[in-house]
Amino acid sequence: QVQLVESGGGLVQPGGSLRLSCAASGSIFSIYDMGWFRQAPGKQRELVASITTDGSSNYADSVKDRFTISRDNAKNTVYLQMNSLKPEDTAVYYCNALIMLHSSGNYARYWGRGTQVTVSS
Repeated sequence: QVQLVESGGGLVQPGGSLRLSCAASGSIFSIYDMGWFRQAPGKQRELVASITTDGSSNYADSVKDRFTISRDNAKNTVYLQMNSLKPEDTAVYYCNALIMLHSSGNYARYWGRGTQVTVSS
């Protein structure tokens, strides 16, 4: 069993910053990639950023130069530093990870329950 627990969401004014964290726990053997998706009301869930074990990262065009993803492999934790936030960044942010369990020889994708980010004055 695996749990991904997000934290750090909240209400922030335009131009402000937030830092999201997501910790994976359970019978984890290996984590390949970790990332963040978001879903705004009435819209599809979209990739925000992802990072692999060796630190290779990928960003949505809409967040490049404003958001930074990082990862602590020893803690099975991924972070998303969000700067210069805009109202259009308002969404539920979901953590995602590709994980291999000790009991399995295969990777499977797991999701957190999400954390709300609201950017408003």
